[in-house]
Amino acid sequence: MATPAVKVYGWAISPFVSRALLALEEAGVDYELVPMSRQAGDHRRPEHLARNPFEKVPVLEDGDLTLFESRAIARHVLRKHKPELLGTAGNLEQAALVDVWLEVEAHQLSPLAIAIVVECIFTPFLGRERNQAVVDENVEKLKKVLEVYEARLSQSKYLAGDFLSLADLSHFTIMHCFMATEYATLVEALPHVSAWWESLAARPATKKVAEFMPVGTAGAPQK
Repeated sequence: MATPAVKVYGWAISPFVSRALLALEEAGVDYELVPMSRQAGDHRRPEHLARNPFEKVPVLEDGDLTLFESRAIARHVLRKHKPELLGTAGNLEQAALVDVWLEVEAHQLSPLAIAIVVECIFTPFLGRERNQAVVDENVEKLKKVLEVYEARLSQSKYLAGDFLSLADLSHFTIMHCFMATEYATLVEALPHVSAWWESLAARPATKKVAEFMPVGTAGAPQK
């Protein structure tokens, strides 16, 4: 069997690595996951720094092209293999809304969800106790963000409209971790957000990627 032309470097439990894998799964691209060890410091080795000078995962190699940053990787994969997940071809309004909600995910929701997940799930692997004050602060902020999502999703099935897009899928991996905490009730209390989440979690590609992320095992998230 030929080696896939596409390689992803990293540890799959990371929601950032798994975001790249999810794009590949949704697009039906054959790829090779090249496993790395955070504990062994593989991300700091010269060969990886040549791929990503910021010591982060994932890195994608697609033939002669090397990319880092998970959202950029996902955009590239879908632009090349399944562009309808970035909006209907030629529909600039759809593409713009996909971009808006990708930015909302990156700057409004994910930082809060990550802070909660790190404290609730990953602190044992960081060698410290949970900082409940950090959790409480971010839970209050996240409640307000999720209210905006509830309002948006009361108007359309998905974030950019009535079509699934990367704007939705990009949320999955960190939300998969978040939903393993006791604060999953924040999502469950909002009917439209809850229905949206359940529709994402039911997809074959997200189910497969979720298998890579047995929450609470090892390794803190890395971008």
